[in-house]
Amino acid sequence: MSDTTKKLKILICDDSALVRKQLSNILSDIGDFEISFAENGNAAVTKYAEILPDLSFMDIVMPEKSGIDALKDIISLNPSAKVVMASSIGTQGNLKTAIECGAFDFIQKPVDKSAVEKIINKIM
Repeated sequence: MSDTTKKLKILICDDSALVRKQLSNILSDIGDFEISFAENGNAAVTKYAEILPDLSFMDIVMPEKSGIDALKDIISLNPSAKVVMASSIGTQGNLKTAIECGAFDFIQKPVDKSAVEKIINKIM
């Protein structure tokens, strides 16, 4: 990215600190991004409204508010929000619902670098 390009703001929302760290490390390998974190669906909606990220990665299964419910709240705040749902084995059934609710894309956990790169390239 050149100096004239603004840094993409990325929100990572997952209740697992390990997953947040892994995704953050992958993003750091890909480029220079402004990364923020949320540990549950309620925090994700609050943080989204505060920073208005260019891209959000959202776990589907989280305490307090599910990723699907957080996605609905975010889309109501910003209908053009780019939210990528992260699904582990066994939660793929939720992906159809997520796409219907306005998710931009989805990735399978454990997250790999090539999947994240594809999504970043779609955004750029």
